Amino acid sequence: MAWEAWFCIGVVVLVFVALVRNLAAPDIVFLGAMALIVAAAGITGSDKLPTAAQAVAGFGQEGLLTIAVLFVVVSGMTQTGALAMLVTPMLGRPKSAVGAQLRLMFPVALLSAFLNNTPIVAMFLPVVSDWARRTGISASKLFIPLSFATILGGTCTLIGTSTNLVVNDLIATQGHLPALGLFEVGKIGLPCAVVGLIYLLLLGRKLLPDRMPALSTDGDTRRYTTQMIVEPASPLVGQTIEKAGLRHLPGLYLAEIERGEETLAAVAPTVQLRANDRLVFVGVVESVVDLQKIRGLVPATNQVRKLNAPRESRCLIEAVVSDTCPLVEKTIREGRFRSVYNAAVIAVARNGQRIEKKIGDIILHPGDTLLLEAHPTIADRLRNSRDFFLVSKIEGSTPLRHNKAYLALAILVGMVVLAGTGVLSMLAAALLAAVAMIATRCCTGAEARRSVSYTVLVVIGSAYALGKALDTSGAADAIARSLVGLSGSNPWVALLLVYLTTMLFTELMTNTAAAILVFPIAVSTAHTITLDGRPVSLMPFAMCIMLAASAAFATPIGYQTNLMVYGPGGYRFTDFTRIGLPLNLLLMAVAVTLAPVIWPF
Repeated sequence: MAWEAWFCIGVVVLVFVALVRNLAAPDIVFLGAMALIVAAAGITGSDKLPTAAQAVAGFGQEGLLTIAVLFVVVSGMTQTGALAMLVTPMLGRPKSAVGAQLRLMFPVALLSAFLNNTPIVAMFLPVVSDWARRTGISASKLFIPLSFATILGGTCTLIGTSTNLVVNDLIATQGHLPALGLFEVGKIGLPCAVVGLIYLLLLGRKLLPDRMPALSTDGDTRRYTTQMIVEPASPLVGQTIEKAGLRHLPGLYLAEIERGEETLAAVAPTVQLRANDRLVFVGVVESVVDLQKIRGLVPATNQVRKLNAPRESRCLIEAVVSDTCPLVEKTIREGRFRSVYNAAVIAVARNGQRIEKKIGDIILHPGDTLLLEAHPTIADRLRNSRDFFLVSKIEGSTPLRHNKAYLALAILVGMVVLAGTGVLSMLAAALLAAVAMIATRCCTGAEARRSVSYTVLVVIGSAYALGKALDTSGAADAIARSLVGLSGSNPWVALLLVYLTTMLFTELMTNTAAAILVFPIAVSTAHTITLDGRPVSLMPFAMCIMLAASAAFATPIGYQTNLMVYGPGGYRFTDFTRIGLPLNLLLMAVAVTLAPVIWPF
């Protein structure tokens, strides 16, 4: 091999070491690797290394742009509560860990087939955490199945995971191969997903640890008293407290219901909700925030409706009343709190005690912690005021646009239909859906920008440069010839070795980077092996790369969703290896067996 090939292999090894030892964030590692290659090309003038223009070309790939746009589509689903509306009835209240896994994994896998799995896990983390506390099931029994189910579901369609889109782009660059359809991947992905989900259900309870999450809200000393009204058109009307999901809220309990002149204390789970019921809750701030997002519940204080800023632009703010506040020893109504501060009080915390008064009748004391609904700029104004201490905005507290939930679902369905029928390309359909989400105010432009994971995009774009370098330097061809030598020119053995190589790369770096790096190796391998006097088809190799790059279950660093559940589930590194390594090997057997049958050599 030429020195350029050895240099590129050395850079890839450095990337492995940096990621395994966690020396820097993945985006920094890959950007550094791209910088080394571009610098070497510029200094030496070698034509076997990609130039700067060639190296950054990956950032303009259609697959990467599609991933970026899909984040915006998911943001619209999140901000309207459309996802929660679909998922909450599915989760229910199971009696066992296996029942909980069954209720969780299949809906999540189905969603992940049509939405990028990374934002799905991000959306489900708080939902599953709360669900685990309500059901008394250890979160460590649920978070790994959540991550694994999204990975498996993502293998079933072209848009299910970024890896599929990236490999589809690479297939299209070959010229003689057509781009894949939306459901073409499912021919091999669906059998693998079914096998994987059955494996998790049968062996998950034995291999998953019974370990509580690292963090809990139970120890929070701030116990807010807040009141909510059941809207007349609410879907909660007629439901029991238990069925409405208000019985086992984490860190929050329903103290009483005020119904006209009647007060229902010690509310039984069988009590049915009625329109205009006033529900009095006591609990921690995280659960009060979640309460504000339940469809059909609105803050009891009418001051919220009198604020100037549109509700979708507001957030929740915590503020501690100082002893110099002019409203001390006055009720919230007497002090005209909303008029003075342009913020509405929706909850009050006082030394962990329940305050048995309506919000407007509460007399403010120094040290009271108020939960306010207001425009985010109000937090900065209050922070500079002597009337309050410790003013802070609550992340993720923007009220959901429940009235647009069905609209967001319609946009998502439209995107899938347009892409699935071939009327539009995946990028065009996703762009249209993203624009529709913003234009219809399912999400704002600011929320759309915040939803994009630029770290993921930088890793993918930089990895293209490494894959290009392996190809142009001759390193991929040399590795391919080594694989062919090991396989004895047997295409089945070569396919197995390509799968193993991709799987190893995926466990040590990121899935998309692994696919990009191994693809040129697979191309060279397919061109080298002949069958009946012709080179074997690239398609079985490409499809196995898709599966192997997504099937990253043995380490938490192999896939971003594994990293996302690592801390909240209280896992150890070996927990992933114990349950994930057998799953890796099982899916390898299925994929290597089926791929040449579906796409013959």
